[in-house]
Amino acid sequence: MHGPFNRGPHRKPMGEINVVPFIDVMLVLLVIFMITAPMMTQGVQVELPKVTSEPIDVPDDSEPLVVSVNRDGEYFLSVGDGQTPLSLDEISNKVIAILQRKPQTPVMVKGDQSVSYGQVVTLMSTLQTAGVPNVGLISDPPPAKR
Repeated sequence: MHGPFNRGPHRKPMGEINVVPFIDVMLVLLVIFMITAPMMTQGVQVELPKVTSEPIDVPDDSEPLVVSVNRDGEYFLSVGDGQTPLSLDEISNKVIAILQRKPQTPVMVKGDQSVSYGQVVTLMSTLQTAGVPNVGLISDPPPAKR
């Protein structure tokens, strides 16, 4: 039958989806994230002491809370804007609030090697007063001997 609405032989509709463009987009996004991820890490510039020690086992589901002391003796907390110096009272209040929400949060101290021992001990005492049961100290491994 040849009529004005007949457009030739009937073709079956194609039931497959072409996923190649989606794979291309995903690979481009993967490359973008791989390039930008190292740039997104923020922190306080601290020259850690070089010592040999065993790593602490931290549960995978809890991100440790890191309190830093830079070479100028300023204190920083690794929550939100980690680039603003905080007083010991502000750090204590924020640590108390965090531990009330997640009591199993590990707390670590990252102190510059040129900071006086007294400042680190004062910080650890403040954390203990805030209710932190155990404080870990962060250090860098010594350079490999050749």
